[in-house]
Amino acid sequence: MKSVSGSQDLFRGALILTAAALVTKILSAMYRVPFQNIVGDIGFYIYQQVYPFYGIILVLSTHGFPVVISKLYKEQLSSDNQKGATRLLAVSLFFLTIIGLAFFFVFFLGAEAIASSMGDQDLATLFRVMAFPFLLFPFISVFRGYFQGGGNMIPTAVSQVGEQLIRVITILLLSYILIKQDYSLYQAGSGAVFGSVTGGLVGLTILCYFFLKSSDGILQNQYNLKELGVTALPVIKALIFQGFAISVSGMVLILLQLADALNLYQLLSSTDMTIEEAKIAKGVYDRGQPLIQLGTVVATSIALSLVPAISGEKQRQKTIQNVRIALQLSLLVGAAAAIGLFSIIEPTNIMLFENANGSFVLAQLSLLILPGSVMITIIGILQGMNHSFFPAFIVLGGFGLKYILNFFLIPSYGTAGAAFAIIIAMIVMLMILIFKLRKVMQQQILSTSFILKVLLISGLMGLVLHFYIKTVQWLFWEHLTLRPLAAFQAISAVFVGAVFYLVIVIKTRLLGEKELLMLPFGSKLLFLLPKR
Repeated sequence: MKSVSGSQDLFRGALILTAAALVTKILSAMYRVPFQNIVGDIGFYIYQQVYPFYGIILVLSTHGFPVVISKLYKEQLSSDNQKGATRLLAVSLFFLTIIGLAFFFVFFLGAEAIASSMGDQDLATLFRVMAFPFLLFPFISVFRGYFQGGGNMIPTAVSQVGEQLIRVITILLLSYILIKQDYSLYQAGSGAVFGSVTGGLVGLTILCYFFLKSSDGILQNQYNLKELGVTALPVIKALIFQGFAISVSGMVLILLQLADALNLYQLLSSTDMTIEEAKIAKGVYDRGQPLIQLGTVVATSIALSLVPAISGEKQRQKTIQNVRIALQLSLLVGAAAAIGLFSIIEPTNIMLFENANGSFVLAQLSLLILPGSVMITIIGILQGMNHSFFPAFIVLGGFGLKYILNFFLIPSYGTAGAAFAIIIAMIVMLMILIFKLRKVMQQQILSTSFILKVLLISGLMGLVLHFYIKTVQWLFWEHLTLRPLAAFQAISAVFVGAVFYLVIVIKTRLLGEKELLMLPFGSKLLFLLPKR
């Protein structure tokens, strides 16, 4: 393989990976709706107790270790050191295999202990199944790092999409078959978790196919144990520290879910709720996860496409301009998604999940899209400017804060307390990261007037949507049953809100010509810009 040369190749590669990440995240969010419809709220609770651990594997094998390996591999190639590049891959595979085996034994042999610590012994089988993807992630990580380091992003992108697609198909198919065959919800949950195994195998198979097609003869390179020993320490150090920083920074939403998985159900069941009521409450609360994920994906996928430009830009003013555009887009889209979903949450809840249970809590959770979008964008910007460790420690601190706040808020307020805890943790993390970004950039990036205008326009859109929902309900209540009515309300409200928001934002010049051209179909909206 030839090494990447030129900023154009770098940007094209980043664009390919961004597109693949967008597709996989949308798939990861959307399958949970039909899955919840198949297994119900208790079945959804069962799956969501284990999902954060899969999410961690996914980040490690797509966002964390491959980035570090690709960087080190590229450095070896740029020095024309093919043997050193080969040793790097061998050491990386050996070290990650040790990590993978360690986690495999922790989850496979310690399944009962983990399930007991979460207050539900029946989860043990799911954790045993979850152990197997840890055996695959070392190979997937090294292959992706190898291809990315050589400038070929296609294998990583295809394997990510293929892995997620097969995983989703497995989850929906097995859960449907097992429920229809009258197996228990926990057995259906184990079938769903098995999707992480089938998906991982398909992803690895795709990578192996591309590897066998490559013709650089890397397998023919010879090395001895002494040479590996010299290479090992700096490589392992980079994987531990840099891999840790990049991985944790990409786990914001996953770690917050993990905090709830660890103690929310236990805290609910320690109140006056029965065990079944606590499981249902946790399952209803988990309905918010796909909504938050979709909202933040839309906002940050646009903004983070600028990160390669930020990291590759040498001129300070150009860097500041790129950072400003990224933050503007994430704030604009995040505010619209958060306030819009908040305003139409009840019909959206009924449309997607069959009833309005937990709409008040889901409305609270929907507000997370705004701070979440901006925070993920800031983390990406800081990483692009070689500040990876600070965001990682802030994210870990946010996880600890959320975990602790649950103990204080859930016993009194139930799942509403859990939602309030996650909002507090997210805002605290966001404020610290904003302070850090201002310190790095040595100036305020977004003006206070811009932020206030965005919030004001979002609030006006929320009022418009509130009255629109009420009007549609009054007009069609006698003609449509509950779920079709809710679907019509929610879908039509999205278009009404989007048109209202876009027109006001463009007419007030919060979005200029350059920003509009970065949006999908943005060139079609240029006519809305007021004449100078």
